[in-house]
Amino acid sequence: MLDFHSHLIPGVDDGSKDIAMSVGMLDMWKSQGVDFICATPHFYADSTSPDRFLAKRDSAYSSLIDTLKNTPEGITSYPHIALGAEVYYYRGLSSCEDLNRLCLQGTNLLLIEMPFGGEWTDYMIREISEIKSMGLIPVAAHIERYLKRQPSDKIDDLLDTGILIQCNCEFFLSFKTRKKAFRMLSDKTIDFLGSDAHNLTSRAPNMSDAIAAIEKKLGADALHHVKKNETLVLNAYGMNTTIGGAA
Repeated sequence: MLDFHSHLIPGVDDGSKDIAMSVGMLDMWKSQGVDFICATPHFYADSTSPDRFLAKRDSAYSSLIDTLKNTPEGITSYPHIALGAEVYYYRGLSSCEDLNRLCLQGTNLLLIEMPFGGEWTDYMIREISEIKSMGLIPVAAHIERYLKRQPSDKIDDLLDTGILIQCNCEFFLSFKTRKKAFRMLSDKTIDFLGSDAHNLTSRAPNMSDAIAAIEKKLGADALHHVKKNETLVLNAYGMNTTIGGAA
């Protein structure tokens, strides 16, 4: 099982506060059968540069890995971690020369958080298209958060760019949103699932709960499209597996 969106890396954003919390989160993922985690800390261009962000992320990751190596179980008992970023949209994003460095390592997948305030403009949508024309594959983070914030035509415009769609597990677990979530998954609008986990309590890893809800409502085959897209990541790490099997 692959978790495409998380804030696992300690001390780099509003996610895990320290290594102990990160290890606790990894224990939770492991108990849920998750064996591949995309670590995607927030990147805000107005507060840091790609160089500073990547240096801070990579240093924190190295400290976490050193800790895992020294656990009684050993690092191989924990889920694999792939480094990426959750890039908050800003005007001029498509002209950033370092954009490929913010992709999930080993892939051309770029997780983008669209603005929450105000209606998306045609310029924003064009920039997403331009990112795709650069050979990168933009992925919209937690699409469910925008469904009531943006007019339906703006959501359609974003989808028409060819952007891939990630949704959070909570989308399938909330009584208020799960009907919409099941419909979007059935329509193959959702390409990746992620916990967007930040901690051990209020925003803890919850992949297994979402998978169970999906399989109970729609059957295991409902995840075929998602698992197919997961191979875009797994192939890059030599971890490809049979579609429909355990990631």
